[in-house]
Amino acid sequence: MGEGDTPLCSLSRVADRLGVAAVYAKDESRNPTWSFKDRLASAAVSSARALGATTVASSSSGNAGAAVAAYAARAGLPCVVFTFVGTSGPMVTQMRAYGAMVLAVPQKGLRWTLLEKGVRERGWFPTSPFFGPAVGSNPLGIEGYKTLAYEIAEQLDWNLPDWCVLPVCYGDALIGMWKGFNEMKAWGWVDRLPRMVAAEVYGSLGAALRQDEQAPPAMPRSYDTVAVSIGAQQGTVQSLEVLRRSGGTAVSVGNDALLEWQKVLAATEGFYAEPSAVAPLAALEIMKRGALLRPDERVVVLLTASGLKDPAATDRTLGECPVVGADFGEALGALRDHYGFSAN
Repeated sequence: MGEGDTPLCSLSRVADRLGVAAVYAKDESRNPTWSFKDRLASAAVSSARALGATTVASSSSGNAGAAVAAYAARAGLPCVVFTFVGTSGPMVTQMRAYGAMVLAVPQKGLRWTLLEKGVRERGWFPTSPFFGPAVGSNPLGIEGYKTLAYEIAEQLDWNLPDWCVLPVCYGDALIGMWKGFNEMKAWGWVDRLPRMVAAEVYGSLGAALRQDEQAPPAMPRSYDTVAVSIGAQQGTVQSLEVLRRSGGTAVSVGNDALLEWQKVLAATEGFYAEPSAVAPLAALEIMKRGALLRPDERVVVLLTASGLKDPAATDRTLGECPVVGADFGEALGALRDHYGFSAN
């Protein structure tokens, strides 16, 4: 469906703000369903069809469900998506528009209960985790994320960045990208590897790194995050392994920083990303305060999805749009009073 080959855009104002040589954004909102999940869905649904699956299924808070719904429609396969009550309305609409049979459950964990029965009892092909603790999505689908690494290397003329920072739930893209970078290193296409960073919400991977644990611990859901799609309480073992092998780190980000960076990115660079997608920028700011970033370093952040996937959080910060009549003086007054703008 034309997934991939998304632009790698320089964020010069963000780089100046963070005090680093360069920040590049891999803009995954340009994919067919406007998120990075199309890479996974393309590989997973293609595999499902090749293996003779009769139904594909997903447990999703939004982007993954929308992606698999679109690719299942393209492949001519029925698609079942289990989501939860309270997930982003536009994403549920998107899933259903593609023809997916979407069912919402009152508690998030029930998604896995139902999906596991579909997989084990009916032979449905799962594109997402379907039991807990989660070990990531379908491994055939995760192979699709290696293309992120290939594209970034090519777009930077085979000079890899010092850091790659991703929003991380179960770390599927983190793992896929790391596999891609390692393959290119083994083939001699690149001569070094970037350090990988997981921008997370509740801090499972960070706790494992600090405590030198073999597996990420389950963390309490201490608040309701606006970054619903990365709101996992427990990370995956393979994500932790990627961070350790790359010499990377994990950074916890909160709502205030996410909403602030969403506004900054849109207003200064022209990219409107969903709250989860700006988690890497919030993480970089924390890394800067902790002196983890050097001024001569280059960073790639993964902007995972469009802000139109979940506009409700943005609406709450913006407030009501001023309404004016046909009088231009009234319009100028509203510009002054609401936006602080004095027109010449």
